[in-house]
Formats: sequence, C-alpha cells, structure tokens
Amino acid sequence: MAKNLVIVESPAKAKTIEKFLGPDFKVASSYGHIADLPSKELGVAVDDDFDAKYIVSSDKKALVKQLQVLANKAEIIWLASDEDREGEAISWHLSETLKLDKAKTKRIVFNSITKSAVQHAIQNPREIDYNLVNAQQARRVLDRLVGYELSPVLWKKIKPGLSAGRVQSVAVRLIVEREREIDSFNPEASFKITAQFKTQAGVLFSAKIYKTFSSEGSATEFLNQNIGADFSVAQLEKKPAKKSPAAPFTTSTLQQEASRKIYFSVSKTMQVAQRLYEAGHITYMRTDSVNLSKEAKEAAAVAIIENYGKSFSHPRDFRGKTKGAQEAHEAIRPTNMMIQNPVSDRDQAKLYDLIWKRTLASQMSDAELERTNVKIAANTHEEQFTASGEVITFEGFLKVYLEGVDDEDQEEQEGMLPAMSLSESLDYQNITATERFSRPPYRYSEASLVKKLEELGIGRPSTYAPTISTIQNRGYVEKGSIEGTARAYQQLVLSQDTLKVSTLSENVGSDKGKMVPTDIGMIVNDFLVDHFSSIMDYHFTAKVEEDFDDIAQGTEDWKKVMKSFYNDFHPKVLSVEENADRASGERLLGEDPKSGRPLIVRLGRFGAMAQIGHADDDEKPIFASLLPDQSLGTITFQEALDLFKLPRELGTYEGKEVLANVGRFGPYIKYGEAFVSMDKGESAMDVTFERAVELIVEKQKADAPIAYYENHEVTKGTGRFGPFIKWNGLFINVNKKYDFDTLSTADITELIELKKQKEMEKVVHNWSDAGVKIEKARWGRHNILKGKVKVELSKEVAVESMTLEQAEAILEQKAPKKKAAPKKKTATKKTSAKKTTTKKASAVKARPKTSAKK
Repeated sequence: MAKNLVIVESPAKAKTIEKFLGPDFKVASSYGHIADLPSKELGVAVDDDFDAKYIVSSDKKALVKQLQVLANKAEIIWLASDEDREGEAISWHLSETLKLDKAKTKRIVFNSITKSAVQHAIQNPREIDYNLVNAQQARRVLDRLVGYELSPVLWKKIKPGLSAGRVQSVAVRLIVEREREIDSFNPEASFKITAQFKTQAGVLFSAKIYKTFSSEGSATEFLNQNIGADFSVAQLEKKPAKKSPAAPFTTSTLQQEASRKIYFSVSKTMQVAQRLYEAGHITYMRTDSVNLSKEAKEAAAVAIIENYGKSFSHPRDFRGKTKGAQEAHEAIRPTNMMIQNPVSDRDQAKLYDLIWKRTLASQMSDAELERTNVKIAANTHEEQFTASGEVITFEGFLKVYLEGVDDEDQEEQEGMLPAMSLSESLDYQNITATERFSRPPYRYSEASLVKKLEELGIGRPSTYAPTISTIQNRGYVEKGSIEGTARAYQQLVLSQDTLKVSTLSENVGSDKGKMVPTDIGMIVNDFLVDHFSSIMDYHFTAKVEEDFDDIAQGTEDWKKVMKSFYNDFHPKVLSVEENADRASGERLLGEDPKSGRPLIVRLGRFGAMAQIGHADDDEKPIFASLLPDQSLGTITFQEALDLFKLPRELGTYEGKEVLANVGRFGPYIKYGEAFVSMDKGESAMDVTFERAVELIVEKQKADAPIAYYENHEVTKGTGRFGPFIKWNGLFINVNKKYDFDTLSTADITELIELKKQKEMEKVVHNWSDAGVKIEKARWGRHNILKGKVKVELSKEVAVESMTLEQAEAILEQKAPKKKAAPKKKTATKKTSAKKTTTKKASAVKARPKTSAKK
C-alpha cells in the first residue's frame, strides 16, 4: 500500500502527476470542492458572527468516504489543489471534512505540472494559508448574501426565476449602458479627402488631408481649387522607430487575444487552457502576473537563439498593471519552450501555439523600423496632403508574433512609400471626397468586456469566464445577430480636372456576435440601479475586490468586512421588498385607432408583449408577442400596432386554412394542424400565400416517409442536435458515419436496431400491464415513467429490488397532482359579478396571446 496520498481537484491532473511519482504515492481526485454552502438555505449565520455552514452534497458523499479510507491508510497526506484562493479553500475543505491529522498533512503548490515542479513542491511543503482561505470564504459568502437576498426581490417585483449577483449584475450594467449610448447616438456627416499621386518614376501612392469638411458644398469647393494645380513634395522626413513586444499572457489578456485571433469564447479559452495545464503543457492559467521565472527566461533565450539567432534574443522583465494581483506568481507560458507542437487536439494546438509565440516574443528584441512622412503642397491653396509609410529594417519579435487589437482600437495600416526627393513634382491621378459618418461606441465583445472589467478592477482571473457565461445563460445578454442596414453616402471624385458625384451605399450597424442586452436584462438592470445603486456601483465592486486582496494579505478581518456590508445591505433589501413598485419596462406608445384604448408594451409572463387596454377595463385587454428582433425600448407605435394583425389569414390550400404567425422560435406557417418554420430573413408580416405554399410543399416532401420498417414509417429531419430519423415514436440521431442525404436500407436498419438495443438496455423494470417502467437516466440516476409522468430517482435509490407497488407509491407521492377545477358560483350581486370579471382579466393579463382572436 502506498505510504503517501496526494489529493488534487481533477482526475486529469491526478493522471499527469501520477506519472512523476513513484509507487509510494497514490494520487486521488476530489473532483473540485467536496463541500459548499447548502443550495436550499442561506447557510450563513448573519445574526451571529457570519460563520458559513458547509455541507457535503449527496453526490459527493461516496467520494468523501473513499478519500477517507485512503487517508486513514496513508502515512502522509499531500494536499495539492491549485495555488490560487479557490485551490486553497479546496485543500481546507478536504482537511476539515476528512478530519485530517495536521501532523501528517502537508500542503504543496506548483504553477506547472512537470516532474521538476512537482518534486520541488514535495521538497518544500507548507501549511494551509488561512488568509487565502478566508479571502475565498469572503467572496463566496458575500456573493451568496447578494444573490440570496436580491433574487427573491426580483421574483416579486419583476418575474419569477430571475437572479442577481455582485459581479454579474455590474457586467450587465456595462452592456446596458453601452447599448443606450448607441441608441441615443446621432451620427454626424463630414467629408474626408484622399488622393492618389504619381512620382516622376511613375509609382503610385496614396495621401490624405487630416482636416474634414462639414458639408458637400465645402468639399466641392476644395476639390475645385485643385483643378489645374501643380503638386510637389514640400517636406520629406525619415526617422527610425521601434516597436516592443507585449508582456506574456495573464488570464485576461489570453482571453482577449484568443477571442481576436482564434475566435474562442472566454469560456472555451479557459476550458482548453485547463486541459493544457492538466496535461503539463502550460503553467497555471488563472493569474494576474506578467512575470516569468529566471528558468523560463533562460529557456526562452535558448529557444530563440536556436530558432532565430542571437540578435533576436533580448531577455526582459515586465511589470503588471493589475492592482492586487493574486497568488499565482508567473504568467501563462509553456512548460517547455523548446516544444512548439506538443498536442494533436486542434483547439489545444491553436491555444498552445498562441501562448508559445506570445511567450517567446516577449523575450525577443524590439522590431526596428524606418518611418517616412511626406507633405505634399499645391500652388492653388494652403492645405497640404500627408503620406506616411514605414519599412521594417529588423523584424525582431515581429518574426514570431504581433498583438491583436479590438475594433475600436483599429488604425489604418501604413505601407511602404516609393522613393521621392524634396521639391519633386508630382502628378495627381484623382482626389476623392467621401462622406463619412461619426460612429457610435462599439458593442462589447466577450474580449472587450473582460478588458473593461479588468480596467475597472471588477472581478479577478477566476471570475471573468463564469460571469460572462452566467449573464448569457440567465437571458440578460445575448450574442447579437444584427445584420445592419444600408445607408447612402456621397462620393466626389476629381480626375483629369473633371468632378464626378456618385451616390453609393454601405452596410452599417452590423454587430454579429457582440453582446446585446435583452429586454429582461434592461428591466432587471434598471430596477437594481434604481434601488440598489451601491451594489451596482463600479467603484463599490472594485473596492470589494480590494478588500478580498487585503484579507488574502492578512491585513483585514473577513468577518468584519461581511458584517459592515450586511448591516447596510439587508435593511435596504427589506425596504425595497416592502415599498418598491413592480417593474415591467412598460412604455405607452399611443392610442389604438380602432378602440381608442391605450397601446402599451411591457414585459409579461412569457416575454415582451404589446397590449391594448388595461386589465381593469370593462373590455378585456388583448395581447401580441413582440417579434424576436424587436425590443421594448425601440419598438415604434406602428410596429406594435402591426403585431395585432397576426395571425394573418393567407388563404386555403388543399382544403386547409393557411396562417402566418410568430411564435417562440420565430415566424411560421400554420397549415391545418402542421407548423412550418419560415427561412431566416422571412417575416410573417409580408409572406405571400404563394411562398407559404412553397414552404408547405417542401415540408411535406421532407416529412414523407423515406422507408418502412416493421410496418412503421421512417421519416427524417434536422433538429437542434443535428440530423435524425424518426421511427415508431423514436428519434434516432444520425452521426457522421452515415451519408444523411442518401441513407440506404441497410443504414436505416442498423440505426433502428442499435436504437432499439439501447432502449432495451435502459429499461430496468417494465410492468407493461400497469404501464409503469423504470429506466436508466444520466449520472447514475433512474426515472420512473407512467404515461407522460416522470419521477427522477437519485443514484442512492436501489431500483433493482424495487417492486411495482413501491414504484406506484413513489409516483403517487412525487408526481404533480392535477388541481381540481373550481366550481362556478352564480353571482347574486352586481359587486360579486364585478370581482369575477376582474379576476378573469388578471388571468388573461398574465398569459399573452399572439393575436386579438382566440
């Protein structure tokens, strides 16, 4: 039996470490935290000293028992979770939950999973750092207090199922405020001048005037001044310049650069980086530091000299800008600088290549350039054209890597200029005045949002990815699919002393993939900003991060920080819950021209909707859902009024009524009882009957049986999880092994038989006479099924020995019970009838329809 037990937090990390240690070491995984705050209660003693109640969840109890057995048999237990605050807390939970003997428990950390790093850690153990543990406790407890107390307020005042969080809500605020800046932006037009000149040697180059002209008239006047003009080089300046490499990656710069260069989302970057780290290819991926160890710099110098030559090597140190950088004291880098392609996985290879190049470039020489600036004068006016260019005289770090930039930081790339001499005469080929419009601020991408959060001091390396995932999963923010719109602009071209005016078109406002707030995101944000301004304040959120840093340094008591926060926060929550009005984002757009009743838009139970009338009117209000590309804040009166034209009656086809309407998943055609989705870009408002028939026929062809098997039809289609065939009520995924377009009889038979076998293997019990069966479910759980009723059982339940009577008892106990229909009462008084009417109106108000008709 191994004398030493090493506990890490992931099985992949355990597998890598086990290769470096001898037979005296057993490496086990805790699979993350083994203890956490309870999910169904606050779990924090707010009336006492803010002690946190940590419990072992039911799905971790078996693991804890297994670790306990291994710990009892080991002579030494090595706690080897990650070296940041969360890793320290994992080690602390292991020590407390397993009741480890301090005399035989050692804490070890390493920022890379290599043989030398692991062995060095074992030679230099330490105790658990309780300052780091308390900093992590403070973050966990504060976030629990905010989420647990604010979320019920949102349920009561806006809509059930919503959530708030200390960092996530501030991130949403950034996105909402940026969207409103864009909405309120009014573009201003001006004309920019560019020109093409030819040198005496016949080489063309471009130049421009930095001054802009405010109107077409002033631009035309300037162009006319150039008719018949003589142009010459008035100034020629050449000077050397240098470019220096960027620092090695921190977590945030890796997330930003991976987004720009290889189009990874922030969460994907962290997932791939985690796998690279656990396989021992890179150092720890959650870090604020830009430092490289002495060994790393030396290794980089060897790799640079071997690959590019001595002149390209320039070891250098970088100083981080992030205040309160966390405990991982080195930047993200390869563990072996000499290896450029250590993995075969495509995504890992892309990210590793980025890290390898960035690290090497950071230790390389500056790039040397020669910059040339030319001023060109005309003899007919005072304005001068400017041409700039640069030539790389020594590549330096540019041989390997150039840092990317965000859209808003883009500059026009300068190229090379032809040889010229002072006073040289030049010929103009054309001079162009192009109408350009000022641009609104850019919407945030995931990368630029991370950059902004870091600039404001909000969050830390471990929080960026989960924050961005959470605000999207909660439906507060979505990736934009804005196609943009056409905009006309004027262009004036002077060529051969003749002026020509053209009207051209450009696509503006396209923001695909950028972060756009949803209606619910805006309503929640406005409510929180109005009533909890301190929580939503950027400086407060950054100050909290500084408090966590002070706790980690041992200069602040975490419970005092919690008490100070809660004593201000809790009374405010109670006050808002008691006194604040409900929020629905309601906007009055005008009066319905037919009924004279108010037309409003607001958030309803099933999403954003338009409404004519009020619930307390004598006549019931009518509702219509907003289209997927419409929002409460921007929809116009006419657009809202048009919604009540749905569903549109298009005609009759094969004796069945054809309607156009909009549902949760977009516009569709309803044909009898069948639903046919419209193609992207099509609208229920303007689709024709002929087009609807085309879609119906296409759907009929697609749904027609492609075969028969055991006297049942086989049809095929494509769903959210890819292509499938349907047989006898079963949906069967068709993987890439098969050619979906030309499925053979043998393919269909194989797919159905495999599915039948899988379905049979899922069944543990099948009491067919009673219509009850038990099937295997995910993660070791089981389901009891009876008709459409399903009850999930935890994996601790022994289903193999369960009887029909026991299964039916569980169904009776846990299955949702149907509510008895209330008996109708006859109103005996007018007041009683009035109350009944009001209740019915309220019920309708909570259930928006897609049209005025029922």
